[in-house]
Amino acid sequence: MRYFVYFAFNGTAYHGSQIQPNNVSVQEVMQEAFSRLLRTPIELVFSSRTDAGVHAKMMVAHLDYVDDWDVSDFMYHINHFLPKDITINKIVQVIPTAHARFDAVKRTYQYHIIRHKDPFLFPLTTCIDYPIDTEKMNACCDLLLGKHDFACFAKKHSDAKTTICTISEAFWEQKDNQIVFTISADRFLRNMVRAIVGTLLLVGKNKLSQDDFTAILEQKNRSLAGESAHAKGLFLTDIQYPSDIFLPC
Repeated sequence: MRYFVYFAFNGTAYHGSQIQPNNVSVQEVMQEAFSRLLRTPIELVFSSRTDAGVHAKMMVAHLDYVDDWDVSDFMYHINHFLPKDITINKIVQVIPTAHARFDAVKRTYQYHIIRHKDPFLFPLTTCIDYPIDTEKMNACCDLLLGKHDFACFAKKHSDAKTTICTISEAFWEQKDNQIVFTISADRFLRNMVRAIVGTLLLVGKNKLSQDDFTAILEQKNRSLAGESAHAKGLFLTDIQYPSDIFLPC
């Protein structure tokens, strides 16, 4: 039987979500915990691959497990077994062919910026104390909407088969002491959101014009875009799937 696991994590201590040699990842820690408690090797297939230091308020993974189990009881024990920076929120049964990565139809990220020093928000936000023109940044966000080739915001030497994505929303909004960037798409390239944020911040600082931003998109050259924003302000916040892959409770 196949299950979707909904979980959240603070990515500060991890070298990204995906397992890799010589660095601690969220996937490695979770697979070890699941395997120990279920007493069988468990492979978790993550819906998304996040960079080192990036967080997830909601991430999904799928696993296959053949035995009967009390999901509520397992969640209680796994959350006590996992480190404090990872929590399991929900486990649901899905059809056998459901795939956490390939069946996702929409993913949403948010990037959090604080306007002045805050000792409580600082660990999970980027602090920018210079003026930012969010109106100009939002005007450029409109240029991102739709289906485009986003090679200009893709990590160099990536293994992605295509750099085409469809962005359904992208906007900045003021929330108290924070400026929050929200972006949703059918898929994202490695480092894409942080590269977009870094480039939009240059627009907000009046170092790039809207015409410059348009040219960056059209020329598809990563070296023309801005530096990637710091990882610690980025959160994966939502993943959506077709309703017909879920089995009745």
